[in-house]
Amino acid sequence: MTQTTRIERDSMGEMRVPVDALWGASTQRAVENFPVSGRAIPQEVIHALGLLKAACAGVNLELGKLSRELAEPIIAAAMEVAEGRHDGHFPVDVYQTGSGTSSNMNANEVIANLVNRKNVPGVKIHPNDHVNMGQSSNDTFPTAMHVAAARMIKDGLIPALRRVQETLAKHAKDWDGIVKVGRTHLMDATPIRMGQVFSGYARQMELAVMRAEAAYCSMRFNVPIGGTAVGTGINTHAEFGRRVCAELSRLTGVEFVEAENHFEAQATKDGFVSASGQLKTIAVSLSKIAGDIRLLGSGPRCGLGELQLPEIQPGSSIMPGKVNPVICESVIQVAARVIGNDATITVSDLGGVGSLFELNVAMPVIAQALLESIQLLTSVSHVLVDKLLVGLRVNEARCRELMEQSLMMVTSLAPVLGYDQAAKLAKRAMAEGKTIRQTVLEEKLLEASKLDALLDPRSMTEPGGSGAAGGS
Repeated sequence: MTQTTRIERDSMGEMRVPVDALWGASTQRAVENFPVSGRAIPQEVIHALGLLKAACAGVNLELGKLSRELAEPIIAAAMEVAEGRHDGHFPVDVYQTGSGTSSNMNANEVIANLVNRKNVPGVKIHPNDHVNMGQSSNDTFPTAMHVAAARMIKDGLIPALRRVQETLAKHAKDWDGIVKVGRTHLMDATPIRMGQVFSGYARQMELAVMRAEAAYCSMRFNVPIGGTAVGTGINTHAEFGRRVCAELSRLTGVEFVEAENHFEAQATKDGFVSASGQLKTIAVSLSKIAGDIRLLGSGPRCGLGELQLPEIQPGSSIMPGKVNPVICESVIQVAARVIGNDATITVSDLGGVGSLFELNVAMPVIAQALLESIQLLTSVSHVLVDKLLVGLRVNEARCRELMEQSLMMVTSLAPVLGYDQAAKLAKRAMAEGKTIRQTVLEEKLLEASKLDALLDPRSMTEPGGSGAAGGS
């Protein structure tokens, strides 16, 4: 009979582990203790743990704590983890011990076993004594969170948001000459140029990039490595944290900075709450833009119809020819999820809930929620550009039609005729189904040439609009 398990040992005794698994007894205990969601720790955190373990081994070599014979194979094995070559050997559920100890030990055991399976004479790696040297789960797991989040924001989210901003800015420029009805309270308002509308969206995304950069800074700074168990740095070298951050910076291209105060850095996860708040704001901005585009493109005949959304898939299983604003709906759903993740992160850092005395004990779920938000916002931003914004068009004829019908064209007449007279004109035009132009001409209140100047929609879209120019 083929052997399916092997015996591994830790400080609590023996455990049966799948024969081909790279993990050991501590990981197996966690697998059996936390059959909760079936969702493992995010791969980005696993890869960050690999980078961190490599950096720690390198620093311990520099400090004379590890011999070269032990440090170099640890570094090589840890880099294999960082490269994602052993992702299948990290099975521990997200909803595990709140310090991430199980995942830290998972990394320690995988790296140790990768080295030990080579059976190099004189080289026997212990997961705690060697791979975890100078570290505690309490400073390694949150450090991996910082590394994972910073890399994802820098390499993924910020470039994605810039694409959205640049595409919107191009539309703002190209469509600056198209005048349309403005709307406030979902009711007709004074004219606005489509370019002005999209310049507002572009500015939202410019600010979104700045918010992502602020979140990135929250992850770059205040890195807790070096604090070990409770922030005192017990069992590690005084320069360990600074040197590990320098090595992580070299490995990732992200300039990481050791925590100024390790007691704060390990007792709270306020930086993650701050970063998540920035992500939530970005999600709200994207949702606003998607929601507006969805309404402006409603129709195609019985809605606003000022925008024409690209047709990318059938919209109904029963209504032939129907096409729906599916990309807008995807963006809005992402926003809902990011807002929910932000609530999870906030609760997970509350005093007496996640943050208790010298340690936050809800770190795995914080990591999962934050990284999911980053990934969702990154992916949906690219989808928004590729599947919607690039192919978006303006229905100029519809914009002109609605502009002429708008009762709020009367606003430019108020400085000339007075507010009350202008209000009466609007009410009469509404009651009789006529335009403001028709109503004014019928009542012979203004000459046609002056009326044309006052009702010029373009002039109404700049400060001092038509009415001010016409005098009293």
